[in-house]
Amino acid sequence: MATSTQRVFVVSGPSGAGKSTLIREVLRQDPELRLSISSTTRAPRQGEEDGRDYFFIARQDFERKIEQGGFLEWARVYDNYYGSSRAHVEDILAAGQHVLMDVDTQGAISIKRLCTGAVFIFIMPPSLQVLEERLRDRGSETEESFQRRMARAQHEISFKDRYDCVIVNTHIDTAVEELRRVLASEKRKNIPFDCGS
Repeated sequence: MATSTQRVFVVSGPSGAGKSTLIREVLRQDPELRLSISSTTRAPRQGEEDGRDYFFIARQDFERKIEQGGFLEWARVYDNYYGSSRAHVEDILAAGQHVLMDVDTQGAISIKRLCTGAVFIFIMPPSLQVLEERLRDRGSETEESFQRRMARAQHEISFKDRYDCVIVNTHIDTAVEELRRVLASEKRKNIPFDCGS
């Protein structure tokens, strides 16, 4: 991958921490920033569009891209693959924009192992109790799936020390400002993103 003065920001956080809301807000406020769209082999759900929600690709094509090193990170979830396309990130950087990647901790660690120059940001809930309240307030899950989410959240939080920056989302407006400050500070540093060839 060619080096670039544009930055790559990798953001992770457990479900219920408010990561999606923070990302949506900073993207709305910062025209220099563009979200990396993930690729998947699953079928589009109603209302989803190729190239907006995901890049929907055939399993055979996804597996070929894995063999060719076409993903910065990828995972198999149940019967489907998900991943971050190397070419897609390169295209955003080549267009002169900074890249924001929304990936789980497993994906972030893969990128950290493969690449240099990325900035890793972890979004934390104020506490596990608050996280539990936020997830329960959604009211959309069985007790079993809720317990699975909480166990996964605790597992993800255990990786927070591997990140460059941890933002605790106590109040959304404050967390957005903190995230924007981190992005602005890191953008000024001339550190290229490089994942080899």
